[in-house]
Amino acid sequence: MKLEFSQTTVLYPPVNASDELLCALDRLTLCVSDGEAVTIIGPSGCGKSTALRLASGLLAPSSGDVLVDGQPVVKPRQSTALVLQDFGLLPWKSVYANAELGLAIHRVDRTERKRRTMAALEKVGLLDFASYYPTELSGGMQQRLALARAIALDVDLLLLDEPLSALDALLREDLQNLLLELWLDRRHAQVLVTHSIEEAVFLGQRIIVMATRPGRVVYEMDNPDMGSLEYRSSELYFKRCLELREALASAGGEER
Repeated sequence: MKLEFSQTTVLYPPVNASDELLCALDRLTLCVSDGEAVTIIGPSGCGKSTALRLASGLLAPSSGDVLVDGQPVVKPRQSTALVLQDFGLLPWKSVYANAELGLAIHRVDRTERKRRTMAALEKVGLLDFASYYPTELSGGMQQRLALARAIALDVDLLLLDEPLSALDALLREDLQNLLLELWLDRRHAQVLVTHSIEEAVFLGQRIIVMATRPGRVVYEMDNPDMGSLEYRSSELYFKRCLELREALASAGGEER
């Protein structure tokens, strides 16, 4: 799987008729290789989430192309999963039903659907909560459930739009570890949008810095030493965080 943005521009209609079109992305050019973990960071409103919506097939570019394996992304594809900040869970469905939802939409055979759903729930530590409902889960468990739904789909491209931003520091670190372990185990391509410098460095083999609107790439940082839980306490990790903070300051978007 190879994801490509080629001179991709997105224009949104103005709020008021007298205003100009809003340019959310300006000729974005970016490639995500098969199995690569990429993090995207930048100021609010720089088009990070717009890029994920394009990659997921939920939004069409105004100009330029978004391609997966050389084919234009014109609708959501079965092997792509998008995990949102609000989890996207259905409160009237059980944990099991939420986890199998994507498989049901894609009409996967019932027996195979059960096998994959149970395996995904076990992977995220929710197998014992299969009959519960989202409102009965903690915030961290709800996020694990959203990840389980993506895992069950057996995707080759996982898109994550600030999925951990509402969690407390310790829980956020725990789920960062889970994301890393899942990526190391499955080796899907992963694109994570975040406002956290530490999260971007911990989870990205390559870190993309975007400038404020109109969104465009202004800096890329290679981070080949990521990939272990111990990396977070290494001297190189802190050095990379400092380097990224300086790049963000130059781009006009100091992050936390």
